[in-house]
Amino acid sequence: MKKVKADFRLEDENLFKITERSGWNRKLWYNKKTEVTRMSENEKKTVKIKLERHLWPDEMRERQRRKQVTALMIASLAVVFIVGFLLGGTLHPVRSSAGVGGTVNQDKFAQGKLDSIYSIMKNEWYFGKDDENLEQDLIDSALYGMSSSALDPHTTYMSAEQTLAFSTAIDNNFVGIGIQYNASGPKIVTRVFADSPAYHAGVQVGDILMKADGQDLTDLPSDDVADLVRGEAGTQVELEVLRDNEPVTMTITRGEVNNTVYGEMLDGSLGYLEIISFGSTTGVECERYLSMMSEQGLERLIIDLRDNGGGYLDALVSVSSLFLPEDTLIMTQEYKDGRRVESHTTAGQFENIQGIVILINGDTASASEVLTLALKEQRDDVTLIGTQSYGKGSVQVQRPFADGSVLKYTNSRWLSPNEEWINGVGITPDQIVELPPVLQTTTASFMMEEDESYTLDQVSEHVASAQKALAFLDYPAGRSDGYFDASTAQALRWYQSEHNLEASGVLDAATLQSLVSGVRYRWSMDKSVDNQLQKAVSILNGE
Repeated sequence: MKKVKADFRLEDENLFKITERSGWNRKLWYNKKTEVTRMSENEKKTVKIKLERHLWPDEMRERQRRKQVTALMIASLAVVFIVGFLLGGTLHPVRSSAGVGGTVNQDKFAQGKLDSIYSIMKNEWYFGKDDENLEQDLIDSALYGMSSSALDPHTTYMSAEQTLAFSTAIDNNFVGIGIQYNASGPKIVTRVFADSPAYHAGVQVGDILMKADGQDLTDLPSDDVADLVRGEAGTQVELEVLRDNEPVTMTITRGEVNNTVYGEMLDGSLGYLEIISFGSTTGVECERYLSMMSEQGLERLIIDLRDNGGGYLDALVSVSSLFLPEDTLIMTQEYKDGRRVESHTTAGQFENIQGIVILINGDTASASEVLTLALKEQRDDVTLIGTQSYGKGSVQVQRPFADGSVLKYTNSRWLSPNEEWINGVGITPDQIVELPPVLQTTTASFMMEEDESYTLDQVSEHVASAQKALAFLDYPAGRSDGYFDASTAQALRWYQSEHNLEASGVLDAATLQSLVSGVRYRWSMDKSVDNQLQKAVSILNGE
């Protein structure tokens, strides 16, 4: 059987992503690679001018690794063929015995050129002496370069480590404590899985990770933090967090976490279903929640696909089959040679659901967009709420190799039932609803140096972010343009006095960190601040 994977991304530049909710006992997600970001042409970026210097081999390896892990998590609907394509340790060019002489000679020249460059770099490159894994790094670099193209950002070579991270992200399956935290800046918890070890131990969204088994986490890279927090099932970790500027210590027993869906009844006959990704168990999870809610009188449903980057095709088909009649067209794949392959639903529709609102945003991509368009075009009771979706309309296949690495390359595009191709465009919701300004603020504006501070008559993006956070937490400063006035100082003093901080009225790193923590906590626990969700409720209630 073949599986299709869609893209999956972890942290976006927006500090307060929808994925960072954990409210109402919602199931949440964590993965070691929390520093990974989706890259897009429209993405806002913080630019810093820096001096250029030579990078040592270990620095180059780390930069290349992060670049490739970032690329592999980008939106990509990827078909996984588990077939006999496993090769020996290295890749060799494949030549057709029917090729013409010119092609064979050209291939020989290219191969000779590659061999020469490899030999020179291996034996004569000065900095090669500093690379303990020089041969493998040279091969990997060549493969990364060969599979990179400005024409197609979704084709890439993935090492065994990256392939494992990709699969783990899709299935949302790992052994640990069940949290997700900020990759850059303070390690602030952004998600806590319901029923996870962390959930039962009392970890909250907004907690700031400080120590694990006595080791300071504040200055460690996110990967190192993950290594300390995760471990074998049944083992324990003592976790110290900062909550409201006070240390809290918990002993947590690690366990398996596998959650891609959460559902609950909101009120009356109105249900809520969040699909985090389309993993191997997502169809079963969705059916279980829908059955449970149906027993409680489910008739109207909110499907939350915000920040869902995609997943397996069979999971997509299973989920679509819960909302559409049997043998309904879901999507069509179109190949280079003109072939077209359709995907259809199977049996299993919940016919009691008579009204659906789907929540989408800029990180709703691939399989999520397929499901959104399939339901929108094949039903007459579906409304889309939120912001423009990502717009991922190409399909990638994965060719695995014996060492665990994979070549992921584009082999087709997908079209909606109405033949719509949303690549690079996305899906426009029926009603565009933005979230509060602080939830659209970039990560960089919430990160300050320890010795950095702002006071009266200064202007900064950090001040603007603090003003938005203060307003969100009901400490209004009266402005959000970044100018530090007397009202801003007063709002800060008010907040500081109620959160175990020195009531100085000055914006420092500790205060900004506390504000970030507070915003995350309220977002996770108070659904009234979710404008998009509240709009969906109003529509389904006929208001």
